[in-house]
Amino acid sequence: MTGSIAFRTILMKEIRRFLRIWIQTILPPMITTALYFIIFGQLIGSQIGAIAGHSYMDYIVPGLILMAVITNAYGNVVSSFYGAKFSHYVEELLIAPVPNSLILAGYVAGGLARGLTVGAVVTLVALLFTDLQVHNLAVALSVVVLTAVLFSLGGFINAIYAKSFDDISLIPTFVLTPLTYLGGIFYSIDMLPPFWREVSLLNPILYMINAFRYGLLGVTDIPLGTAFGVTLLFILALAAYALFLLHRGVGLKN
Repeated sequence: MTGSIAFRTILMKEIRRFLRIWIQTILPPMITTALYFIIFGQLIGSQIGAIAGHSYMDYIVPGLILMAVITNAYGNVVSSFYGAKFSHYVEELLIAPVPNSLILAGYVAGGLARGLTVGAVVTLVALLFTDLQVHNLAVALSVVVLTAVLFSLGGFINAIYAKSFDDISLIPTFVLTPLTYLGGIFYSIDMLPPFWREVSLLNPILYMINAFRYGLLGVTDIPLGTAFGVTLLFILALAAYALFLLHRGVGLKN
């Protein structure tokens, strides 16, 4: 009972936090996605033609939605948990009779909530530019949820190691953004030379974007089972590592 109250408290705090500052958390992805559709979808996409039987505009929709989910799930957790460290109220959370697993679950659920909210808003923006058809709703929803959970865990680990506000922007800038852009949002890996196609397979985001593209459009460069397997493997690894860091008090007790 105490555990469920603690989980709900953390989750509601996280949801109220990103809704209270919606001009900073929800509006920017709407504007950015609209610009992507105008520039890449309409202006450049009209010169490219169809990919895998779909117009270029339709082809990039799944990647753009998932990119918004990834960046917002990650950003929500890393900024919130580092804020708790910076303001020193994380100590009150750590000495409370709340298991580390519930603390982690609460913050991850908050990141999931923001990722799903922004993903839904970006999807509505996409409907202004495309006639979006869903091929497999169950696959699409499960990929969005798993992806948001995975990058919420990544944001939590980043926040644990961060020692300044500059540190919480290093990973998104130098790791997350390049991997996202090279994850097949704007192209199929079948269009790449063999060497770069093999290199692309090392990018975990490629698997999530292709699984989500299958859910919406019914096309993918990666077998669906492989995509889900890679995503679940990363989730288990990051969750175990985050709990290990919490248990050891890394970045929290010094």
